[in-house]
Amino acid sequence: MSRFEGIRVSDQWLQNQFSQAQLRSLKSKFLHLKKENGQVTAGDLPPLLVKLKPFNVIFKEEEIRDILCEPGTDEGNKLDFEGFLRAYMNLQTQAAKKLGNSKNASSFLKATNSTLHTVQDSEKEVYVAHINSYLRDDKFLKQFLPIDSSTNALFDLVKDGVLLCKLINVAVPNTIDDRAINTKKELNVWERNENHTLCLNSAKAIGCTLVNVGCQDLAEGRPHLVLGIISQIIKIQLLADLNLRKTPQLLELLDEDDDVEELITLSPEKILLKWMNFHLKKAGYTKTVTNFSSDIKDGEAYAYLLNVLAPEHCSPGALDTNDPAERARMVLEHAERMKCKRYLTPKDIVDGSTNLNLAFVAQLFRERNGLSNDSSKVSYAEMMTDDEQVSREERCFRLWINSLGICTYINNVFEDLRNGWILLEILDKISPGSVNWRHTTKPPIKMPFRKVENCNQAVRIGKQLKFSLVNVAGNDIVQGNKKLILAFLWQLMRFNMLQLLKHLRSRSQEITDGYILRWANRKVKSTGRISQMESFKDKSLSNGIFFLDLLTSVEPRVVNWNLVTRGVSDDEKKLNATYIISVARKLGCCIFLLPEDIMEVNQKMMLMLTASIMYFYLKQSDEETESTPSSVAVTPEASPAPSVNGDDENPFAGEYFNMSIDDAASDTTSVSNIEDIASL
Repeated sequence: MSRFEGIRVSDQWLQNQFSQAQLRSLKSKFLHLKKENGQVTAGDLPPLLVKLKPFNVIFKEEEIRDILCEPGTDEGNKLDFEGFLRAYMNLQTQAAKKLGNSKNASSFLKATNSTLHTVQDSEKEVYVAHINSYLRDDKFLKQFLPIDSSTNALFDLVKDGVLLCKLINVAVPNTIDDRAINTKKELNVWERNENHTLCLNSAKAIGCTLVNVGCQDLAEGRPHLVLGIISQIIKIQLLADLNLRKTPQLLELLDEDDDVEELITLSPEKILLKWMNFHLKKAGYTKTVTNFSSDIKDGEAYAYLLNVLAPEHCSPGALDTNDPAERARMVLEHAERMKCKRYLTPKDIVDGSTNLNLAFVAQLFRERNGLSNDSSKVSYAEMMTDDEQVSREERCFRLWINSLGICTYINNVFEDLRNGWILLEILDKISPGSVNWRHTTKPPIKMPFRKVENCNQAVRIGKQLKFSLVNVAGNDIVQGNKKLILAFLWQLMRFNMLQLLKHLRSRSQEITDGYILRWANRKVKSTGRISQMESFKDKSLSNGIFFLDLLTSVEPRVVNWNLVTRGVSDDEKKLNATYIISVARKLGCCIFLLPEDIMEVNQKMMLMLTASIMYFYLKQSDEETESTPSSVAVTPEASPAPSVNGDDENPFAGEYFNMSIDDAASDTTSVSNIEDIASL
């Protein structure tokens, strides 16, 4: 397969600190500076770097100059591109130290997009109030609540991992099986680490973007990272109803000429703004609110919004006063009379705190959205939503994509992938160098043929990776063909997992579906247990016993068999399935399936679950091989990795790249019709 080298630097370590997207962006800025000045010197960098995120909110220009141009350094020294990158890395390191996180400074740029926050006392106070309110009756945590927001008690309480796990379940109920959380009063290091691993993998499974955050960060209670995660969890909770499936009345927001598809593609934040402007227009407010910061700092929009949502609590003085702080105070008093939780103070409104204003507006929507219950619109909205199986697959792939750490966050797979750009980002992530970025168009894309060009390149790369894409063209993706999009994404996810496994084994050993199946059966058998799976669609898997046996075989301490049911009734099967998912995440498996996928034996998800457990085991085995015997944490019952000699078919037979899932260890099924695959 032809590959496009992209931007390369001679120092491999330096190369590894940046993605190709970052290198392209930085190279462009370097060349622009060189074109303007004829050359680039150390003295040229501060005016450029102070404009870049995140440095623009952390440093002043003179501070950057002091860091890069130390005493005795000649600011006129000429820099090449590698010198520019080293200066950039140096500034990243200093920025991370300034915020209290000097570890993994190379990932700092990515972290700022999601979870890297400065510690705002107002945010901490609000998040603590939220936790005290929603978790005050929790059987385990009530002994530690209420938390005093004036102290560091929040960050101390996070250190054992229980609080964040419980908060995730508040945001998205039943994400974590409470039985899998270690809740003893005194936890050892291993038990704490399990809780943190469970928390991080579950946070990803509900849509949090976690970059450069590890178990050790939570164990140390790093304030900016902890608040960043809590902020995302609370946001997910508050925005949960902002979709047509949960609130079909949202159709009322559309004008006669608006397309329903447009509403479906909007992010929850954009829908919230649309809802706010819908009511503001009815109230006679002439401005359009485009953000949760500067546009509402004067409090006028809030005063109009609350007067139309709850006229019985109307406060005319809020519109008469010229003092923004006084108006903000009156707005919040109005909200309290509506029994809405206060997620901000008058000062937060005046200061334009984005996170807290977003939380406040979301709470207003939850308490009183002011939309009609027109039965015809509700019925139409219900028709517009996907069937349950399609929705589950869309959810799984969306969460997986957002966990990859690509630059673009997606809200709807079917709509967000239609311009081809995100597909190319995914391909570049899982098969580095495969995308020819010179022949791509970055969003926003106005010309339809540019979208087709992006999608055509994605399809070409897919075929080079031996995906089954017979009779598939880029235009099918642009048109939003759901079956084809889901089938393409399944192949991407499967390819990524098999690549991860391959890198942990001998280069000569191909990892196939059949190999994963045989490994799982051998692993369970090696511990003396009798359960087995005939294929990834074996109906006996629905009771969950095989996967519990498999988890026990890779880590004997992780399953509490006193909590396992026989898996006969649907209720028993669901209990086992929920427990399996939490235990797997507790071990370190990053998985996105639901209990229903196990109960119904969704063969795609069964393969991914098995492969994820295998990846954990092989990775752990590799790490233990490199360590001394005394540092090995696994118990003696754990069996060694199975022999791979002579177990697989010819690695060039095509099974490795085949999209279909093997039904038995020796099966290789050639699939030619992608729509047949999508219906598996």
